[in-house]
Amino acid sequence: MRAHEAGALHGDLGSRGPAWLRTPHDVNALTAELWPATVTRSPDGSLTVGGLDVRDLAREHGTPAYVLDEADVRERCRRFRAGFEGADVYYAGKAFLCKAMVRIVAEEGLSLDVCTGGELAVALAAGMPPERIGLHGNNKSPRELERAVEAGVGRIVVDSFDEIDRLSEIARQKGARPKVMVRVTVGVEAHTHEYIATAHEDQKFGFSLFGGAAKRAVAKIIEEDTLELVGLHSHIGSQIFDTSGFELSARRLLQLHKQIKDQHNVELPEMDLGGGFGIAYTTQDDPADPADLGAQMFGLVKRECDALGIQSPRLSVEPGRAIVGPSVFTLYEIGTVKDVDGIRTYVSVDGGMSDNIRTALYDSSYSATIANRASDSGPVLARVVGKHCEAGDIVVKDEFLPADVRPGDLLAVPGTGAYCRSMASNYNHVPRPPVIAVANGEARVIVRRETEDDILALDVG
Repeated sequence: MRAHEAGALHGDLGSRGPAWLRTPHDVNALTAELWPATVTRSPDGSLTVGGLDVRDLAREHGTPAYVLDEADVRERCRRFRAGFEGADVYYAGKAFLCKAMVRIVAEEGLSLDVCTGGELAVALAAGMPPERIGLHGNNKSPRELERAVEAGVGRIVVDSFDEIDRLSEIARQKGARPKVMVRVTVGVEAHTHEYIATAHEDQKFGFSLFGGAAKRAVAKIIEEDTLELVGLHSHIGSQIFDTSGFELSARRLLQLHKQIKDQHNVELPEMDLGGGFGIAYTTQDDPADPADLGAQMFGLVKRECDALGIQSPRLSVEPGRAIVGPSVFTLYEIGTVKDVDGIRTYVSVDGGMSDNIRTALYDSSYSATIANRASDSGPVLARVVGKHCEAGDIVVKDEFLPADVRPGDLLAVPGTGAYCRSMASNYNHVPRPPVIAVANGEARVIVRRETEDDILALDVG
């Protein structure tokens, strides 16, 4: 039985089961599914990535730092493209976005999903073809919509009646007819953290299917004819391992698709089932392969369309975390080690909730390993914490580290590519870390480290 089928889950499904389920292990071992593809231990025990020793990366670029394995992220793009051949794969830029990431995505043949004007600006600055960009968001400003129309983005996912009116007026003013999809809340309760479950009725996204708002939105767009309706969209949540939610979502979307055909004589050419595919943060996680996901999703869409007597619309999906999440680890330096009455060892690093808020926000679980050496010591139960003035400033809730863990050691936390840099902050006026891309024995800074001067430059008082 897969871990996600085994019983009660706590957190955002980045935490599979309670901490007491963890058992001591070889403190030098690397569990392959948790790490980028090129990460190994050198003969003297230090981690290497893309042929480079992390000790050299730390000396040159400092810590904390996000380290991106470029070969790994490119391979994940290719696996999604191959697994969903015949569909459109939109990388969800909210997971992690910078100009270099946009170029990687574009070079690997994926499209790009953005959800703010800032993300759109990065995409355009990096040269992503506008027709391969989709714009999301529950409260797009008039200026964001104008910019999207002016740029000629491939599609805009509309989220409210106010937005339909707003976009229709902009389209009339610009003499344009932008392509749109209607985001539908399909009433699927994804087994995930409340804050990242997005298809149940009581939340801010989309048009309710069961309340009738989705049908009214579709009718309004078709009747006014200022926007080109190309399809329906659903996103049921994040960090999801069980495809049954996608199956139910697809079935309900296609039933609406059939009703639109019958009532309006319009057969929509596209359907987007969103993203949210889970990754492994700990050994308790069991993510699906993109090829398996594609086969299952294509199969369920075809079966439902055949049953309804309609043509299968062109499918699109939006993986973000599943592409960049496993391709990055965060490299820290340990500052203090504190034994607390024999309960556990507290290991403090030079970052924390400012570079990874997910543990505090979603009760997520992560793994960790000493990165600069191997150890002959046995394991101790440790909690990796940050330097911020918060008791909840926890990076890794529970991990077995070597008993000789000490200040000055480097510590690596895998699975930090998605949402860590995107949600990073300057809490306690801590500058945000850089992103270092590594490939073929070379490292390059793709997002530079913030400095105290950067922070002071914004303080005009």
